[in-house]
Amino acid sequence: MENNSIRTPVTLTDRMRVWFKWIIDPIGRFFLNIGMTPNMMTALGMIGNFLGAYYLSQGKFMQGGWLILILTPIDALDGTMARLRGEPSDFGAFVDSISDRYAEIAILGGIMYYYANQGNALGSTLAFAAASGSVLVSYVKARAESLEYEAKIGVLTRVERYLVLAPLLVFNLPMIALWILAIFGNFTALQRIWFVRRQAHANMK
Repeated sequence: MENNSIRTPVTLTDRMRVWFKWIIDPIGRFFLNIGMTPNMMTALGMIGNFLGAYYLSQGKFMQGGWLILILTPIDALDGTMARLRGEPSDFGAFVDSISDRYAEIAILGGIMYYYANQGNALGSTLAFAAASGSVLVSYVKARAESLEYEAKIGVLTRVERYLVLAPLLVFNLPMIALWILAIFGNFTALQRIWFVRRQAHANMK
């Protein structure tokens, strides 16, 4: 069903996998050599992000931000480690993707919880909008791929969301992060919907 006349742009995530392969592979090998497994890395990253979410729910944005900044890249090593072991699997990628969604929702949920408890309607609304955008970006891609369309595009994919959120939390600027995520996360979902629409129309010609 895919129309080859519509070129899928290369995302920042794709570029970073190429740019940092020279350092990610040795780190992945190191963890394998000390007995860590891909599933253990997935669990470690998820636990770290949930702990970060707890700090955020208490208004400790800098502490939560540091945990997210440090441990989210560790979670990204599981796929590399599976590849180095020669055992990458569709199910492993599926579980990794689900854990990423849980972690991101927990983080934004922690921020929303804090602002709701503070009676900050704007903060809690922005956190909800940011979480909605994050879920929709992933859902649109998954739904499009189930129909054999491409939807791996957009200004704010998961890597970009991480690069916005974690540093701004470390600098104790959560509202700025939420504004960016709320606006551009949902805009990215709309970009993907439009990209799928273009493919669908091209296939009808």
